[in-house]
Amino acid sequence: MLNNDNYQLDAEEQDILDAYEKGNLNGTPVSDTMILAAKKTMKKNKNINIRISEHDLESIKLLAAREGLRYQTLIGSLIHKYASGVL
Repeated sequence: MLNNDNYQLDAEEQDILDAYEKGNLNGTPVSDTMILAAKKTMKKNKNINIRISEHDLESIKLLAAREGLRYQTLIGSLIHKYASGVL
C-alpha cells in the first residue's frame, strides 16, 4: 500500500490509487500527440545562474540526497511546479 499521508488527493487521483493498489489499473494507449507534448514539456534548453545562501544550498542538497535526486534536478522540479501553479 502506498503512503499518501503527505499528499492531498482529489477524487480522480484517489480512484487511480485505489485501482493501482487493487491491481486493477489498466494502461491507456499513448498517442504520438501525447509523446510530443511530453517531450516539449521536459525539454531543457535554457541555463540560468542564481546566487543563494550557502545554508540554503546545503539544505537543498540534503533534501535532494534524501529523495535520491541530484540537487539541480530538485531545484528544476521546484521551479517547474511553481511555474505551473502546483506550488
